[in-house]
Amino acid sequence: MLPRSFRSALAPLGASVLLAFVAAAAFAQDAHHPAQAAQSTEESAFLAENDAAMTKMMNDMAAKPSGDIDRDFVAMMTPHHHGAIDMAVIELRYGKNEQLRRIAQEIIVEQQQEIDAMKLAIGDPVTASAPAPTQPSPAPAAAHDHMNMSHGMKN
Repeated sequence: MLPRSFRSALAPLGASVLLAFVAAAAFAQDAHHPAQAAQSTEESAFLAENDAAMTKMMNDMAAKPSGDIDRDFVAMMTPHHHGAIDMAVIELRYGKNEQLRRIAQEIIVEQQQEIDAMKLAIGDPVTASAPAPTQPSPAPAAAHDHMNMSHGMKN
């Protein structure tokens, strides 16, 4: 054991070392994630939506075991694939790189096809066809006008 006077003299040094370690860790964290203030509003929105998609995916993947390995596999993989779809939609919303946007579109189609194939393999019904989530829905007024035009054409 060190003498008390020596320990008292080392205490400020220990605190300085600890503070330096914490500062270094914070700096290392900033090196991997740019400062929030430097992020554009668009990037902040992208990161927030991506984080929400990842959190949802991870929570949904924690399926309660059913005793059927195949069903459990599908129960865990389906949210994983939905997470990929959600992330691809976010890329389409915010991304600028045309090659990555095309890949994101392919991910949406392929991941949904894999979800459907897994459901079919265990005898579950597949998801009803719906428009890909890459295009905005038509405005309600436009949809209403279209319906009126069709109705008028039938008369």
